[in-house]
Amino acid sequence: MNYPHKLAFRPFGAMFFSMLLSVCLALGFSACEVEEGNAESTTPTASVAETPPNTLTDAERAEGWVLLFDGESFDGWRGYRKDAVPTDHWKIEDGSIHKIASGDVPLMADGQPQQGGDIITLKKYENFELSFEWKVAQAANSGIKYNVIEEMSDQNPLGFEYQVLDDENHPDAKMGNGTNRTASGLYDLISPKNNMVKPVGQWNHGRIIFNEMHGEHWLNGQKVLEYDLNTPRMDSLLAASKYAPIEGFGDKKVGHVVLQDHNDDVWYRNIKIREL
Repeated sequence: MNYPHKLAFRPFGAMFFSMLLSVCLALGFSACEVEEGNAESTTPTASVAETPPNTLTDAERAEGWVLLFDGESFDGWRGYRKDAVPTDHWKIEDGSIHKIASGDVPLMADGQPQQGGDIITLKKYENFELSFEWKVAQAANSGIKYNVIEEMSDQNPLGFEYQVLDDENHPDAKMGNGTNRTASGLYDLISPKNNMVKPVGQWNHGRIIFNEMHGEHWLNGQKVLEYDLNTPRMDSLLAASKYAPIEGFGDKKVGHVVLQDHNDDVWYRNIKIREL
């Protein structure tokens, strides 16, 4: 049996669907999504609250995390081969440690430059996980060093370095071997993979794991490299690096954590550590 009313509906239904499809395309489908059945959406319905910088959650405390920077003082830090932090070069600013560009540091009364330098933790660490946030000014260079002992260092602390850099504008990014001097790399030794560094002026989240003979570098939630000491691979990398002449450089040590003064504007915050 024929149903004239259905035949009349079909052209109208097609026209309505066409109009709806056009609207959806114009809105990028954001206003036209249809929930099928009882399936749950994977999109969060509310923002996840972020922990304020330079604080620890109860869960972090239970896991053994401690703050290396409280957002207000240099407690737990001193200058490299100094009794105190050189505060003409390092300032606490808006809850972060700011390494002031050396050219912006006021001269002393006699016209000579103020002495700066790296700053180091008072405590030494052997096996640990270090978490921190960093950002740089344009063309800035810095780094976080670890496995550092002052006894084998000269003017500058010697140790493994998590590179902190403006890759786009600092020439060091194009030196070394491949990209082993770019941000989050193991400086002059291992290039980072999946280096999702954020633009200049934005905070990056870094992480270093150094446990027994194994090391890892992380950047913004991604593991970018790993290595093992006393292996043919690491021995080969050390032999091809600037550290080759330094006896014992690649040996595991109980050492300081270091924030590097490379004369440029750089900021650090949310520095926390747990011993493994």
